[in-house]
Amino acid sequence: MRAVDVERLRSVWRRVALLSWPVMVEQVTRTLMRTTDILVTALFSPLAVAAIGLADLYARLPLRIGLGLGAGAIALSSQDTGSGATTNRDEAVSQALLVGVLAGVPFALFGVLFGEQAIALLGFWADRDEIAEVADLGGTYLGIIFLTAPARHVALVGARALQGTGDTYTPMYVNVASNGLNIVLSLVLGLGLLGVPRLEIVGVGIATAVGNVFTAVAFLTAIATDWTEAEFVYPRRLVIARQLLVVSAPKVLEGLVATVIEFPFNALLLVFGAEVNAGYQIGRRVYQQLTSPLSRGLNVGASIVVGQSLGEGDPGAARFDGWATAALGLVTVGTLGVVLAVFADPLAGLFTDDPATLPVAAAFAFTYGVTAPFTVLYVSLAGALQGGSDTTTPFLARTLGLLVFYLGFSAVTSVFLDWGVFGVYLGIFLYYVSAFLVVAAGFRYGDWAARATEMMAERGSTTDDD
Repeated sequence: MRAVDVERLRSVWRRVALLSWPVMVEQVTRTLMRTTDILVTALFSPLAVAAIGLADLYARLPLRIGLGLGAGAIALSSQDTGSGATTNRDEAVSQALLVGVLAGVPFALFGVLFGEQAIALLGFWADRDEIAEVADLGGTYLGIIFLTAPARHVALVGARALQGTGDTYTPMYVNVASNGLNIVLSLVLGLGLLGVPRLEIVGVGIATAVGNVFTAVAFLTAIATDWTEAEFVYPRRLVIARQLLVVSAPKVLEGLVATVIEFPFNALLLVFGAEVNAGYQIGRRVYQQLTSPLSRGLNVGASIVVGQSLGEGDPGAARFDGWATAALGLVTVGTLGVVLAVFADPLAGLFTDDPATLPVAAAFAFTYGVTAPFTVLYVSLAGALQGGSDTTTPFLARTLGLLVFYLGFSAVTSVFLDWGVFGVYLGIFLYYVSAFLVVAAGFRYGDWAARATEMMAERGSTTDDD
């Protein structure tokens, strides 16, 4: 590589690092919060861990919608910030937040009315007595957190909208405070500290609900005041609403497909016992705690730099920025994956000492560790495509991998070929490899840059509108 290319690469790495580190910090606290929930719940029983894990499958539905709307918000926000079209940016932010609130209402009703039945549905293959207890615990937890689904949507959309403007600090401040509050409340309410009654899984759910509401109020306040560059405007332009939904829809579908597939996947794990399901939840949590903050930061950083380069009218720079961010991910997250694979046993041992759960948890942690290089390449390039308004390619990549390998290959090999849980480990690995290959081809050969430029021209964002 020529010296000028090396310096250019370093420049992109510095820019991505400056944009990404606040996202990484907030994700450390977010994953630490979820890890705390698992650790606290593990003190109750393996069935309680399975209950919160199964409830979180349903909780991913509003999460996916919020992330999908956030994808549209960060794409339009970053592009319009780069081009100086701040009025269009503010309208996209306002419309995304409004849609997020409305989309959260059905989840609140569902959680209250059908929480226990929803959890029980996942365990129709499992032992009846075990799944009855899991459904009772998980249904209560699900009802509590689903009440704040509208607030969760606001939190997700608000964070990504501000990140698109280049402001990654405000979301960090808000989410670090919220996650810290959540952690403290999980410990106090779950374990009954400081004289508070021991509420166990109910206390963990209340802590999450309080954190969601706090985050939503903080973001709405920040946007309504002079704290941020973005501000609320009255929605008027249908072209912006249409583009927001066009970009968001594949991301929403991608997340929903991933969540729906988790239901039969977890049912598959329950065939081998609740301890195997608990081991999966713990192994995955170890992986997410160690690598997810960096991966999420790089995903957001790639979206910002690619979107703003397109807004500035430089598609060549946008392509270079995407590849450079992926390379940074390979160096950083790939190394962490090796660490996880080597130390899978002691890391899993921090979460459980149950003799039936620990070896499975360590095996899942090892599996996620060896897949980390492929995962971060997929996540980084998916973020770059998102900055270019292409959320369809990541949707296809993830859906193909989930259907063919994560669920299909795992089920066939583990049950019908009698490979046992090893077939699931291999299915997870092949899923991430295939997803990376598809997004890499899409980023290299796709016409996303030209399409994003056309969309900016359509909404009048190719010149400063202020």
